[in-house]
Amino acid sequence: MGQGQLQGGLLWSYLGHGAVAGGPEESSLSNSAFMEYTSRVFGDVTVVVQDCPSWDLLDSDWASVRSVLEQADILVIKYSVNDKLAFQQVRNGYAPRLRPLLHHWGMPVILVAVGARLNDEGPPCTCPLCASDWSSCVPHSEGLQLSRDLGATYLELPSLNHVFVSRYFGSVLEYFMIQCLKQKANDRPEKRRGNKLNEPRPPHLEQPARLPPIRVEESSFSQDLQWLLERGVQFADVAFYAGDSGKELGWGHAAVLCAVSPYFRQLLLGPKARERPISRCACRGDGRGDGGPPSLLSTWDGGLGKEDGLRPDGHLAGRLSRLVVKDPLLCLCLWETLMFLYRGAWEWEHLQEAMGEKLNNSLAVAQLMDRIRSFLGRDKGPRDTPNARAAQLCPQSLVNLFNSPLYSDVIFMVQGNVLPAHRAVLVARCDVMAAMFSGKYAEARSRVVPIHGVSSDTFLSFLEYLYTDTCCPASVLQAMAVLVCAEMYQVKRLQHLCEVCVCAYLQSMPSRELASTSISVIRLLRRAKCHNAEQLYVWLLHFIANNYLIFSHKPDFLELSEEEREQVERLRWPSRGYLQELSEYQQRRRKLKKSRCLVM
Repeated sequence: MGQGQLQGGLLWSYLGHGAVAGGPEESSLSNSAFMEYTSRVFGDVTVVVQDCPSWDLLDSDWASVRSVLEQADILVIKYSVNDKLAFQQVRNGYAPRLRPLLHHWGMPVILVAVGARLNDEGPPCTCPLCASDWSSCVPHSEGLQLSRDLGATYLELPSLNHVFVSRYFGSVLEYFMIQCLKQKANDRPEKRRGNKLNEPRPPHLEQPARLPPIRVEESSFSQDLQWLLERGVQFADVAFYAGDSGKELGWGHAAVLCAVSPYFRQLLLGPKARERPISRCACRGDGRGDGGPPSLLSTWDGGLGKEDGLRPDGHLAGRLSRLVVKDPLLCLCLWETLMFLYRGAWEWEHLQEAMGEKLNNSLAVAQLMDRIRSFLGRDKGPRDTPNARAAQLCPQSLVNLFNSPLYSDVIFMVQGNVLPAHRAVLVARCDVMAAMFSGKYAEARSRVVPIHGVSSDTFLSFLEYLYTDTCCPASVLQAMAVLVCAEMYQVKRLQHLCEVCVCAYLQSMPSRELASTSISVIRLLRRAKCHNAEQLYVWLLHFIANNYLIFSHKPDFLELSEEEREQVERLRWPSRGYLQELSEYQQRRRKLKKSRCLVM
């Protein structure tokens, strides 16, 4: 490696004119594969550099190369982004050899990608998704992956000019140099200035115990709506009949059908109360009217809005909409279609498989699948493929019904506010409301249901969870209020979600805010125990113990029971033993009468 090659090297460019070829005589790192030169940094620190110009030289004597690497403090690996073949040789040939050695030695590694990609007009693109020049250049993602494999710090330098080398590469290298100097100083404590062998050492402070996790059950939203279709006939307000025989095919719920399917919304509601599109009541031509979906269903004359008598289960029925299924294929697969709609209208693979087993005709299945797409107001396209499940998620299927008077059959009066709801959704999502609306209670026969002991905002958040399967309280107190409401109506998953929200809010508070906040964590602990929030109760005990120095000085700390205080004392951080050792250490320091202070 000649003088010209050295001047084009990365480390030579960083060290500048102070670099001198040929190391000191006491250097024991000489090897034929490396070119050695020295320089001084930070004024009085000598840096010995072993620079290898080519990876092929390392194969000549790997044993001696390994000894050089073993004695090094910092390892810098450089490659060109415009030489993909050489990079692959490094990644596949040399990286597997270096990886176990680096993990064993624990030295810092810097991986530097030098050069601008061939088709770049400005600075190199670091976007992982940019693959326009991957065929000839080394992309950012591959260099980043190699750095992760080696445990290295990754840098990209478009060129070896003063700005990139000094500002980016130099700052990283200097940081590791400082860390190495500190480590060397710690390894030789007897040589430190003013160090005495009898000087006391500060006590070691252990990390606080990890807070226990809050476990939340998986969502049962689809299963709840499936139960509504299978067993919620008591609250059904839509009846399906075969067009040719008039035989009853099944029941449904207008609120759910209108929320999931625009076709049912047009069929059951129409643009006005009494006006119906022609395509909904009669087959004309290709079965389309005004660009609408095919006429697969129609309303029974005089059926919509008619008050019927008693249902088979003995309960009074409300508005009953009778729909005639004209399509013979839909008559055969009506149950599978309704199940698909109730579960959120995204399980296309399962629907196609179920129809294939019943029809045993691929052409008929394809035709019926196209007709079901008309229920959802979709055209056949890439987004209707079975893998496009993100197009319409289950919990979002009822979001349009939340706090909406559309097909509402019950009104909650909470603190003078009117909150419309739908019995079918409530009984499917909440067991307590299922018993309330289906038993011999006043709520089962009343349209207006008063709610006491809960604020309007809290009950609205509770209803939002029933309709959307999500919970986003605005504060700790709001989350606790929703938790109490969830415990009242026995909705365990919502209760656990509120526990997670409380923990997240408290854990995000810095210590200064935690000490000055008006929120009483001790009272939150009392409420958690009172309302059977066992996970939150245990978590708060650990949280109080981990912040013992903050909560022990608050007046409400005395409200803890004797058993709770014993548990907090056992888990407290910092521990009594550490505080006692710290007090003894400070006393010994005072006896030495030192004027200087240590940063611990």
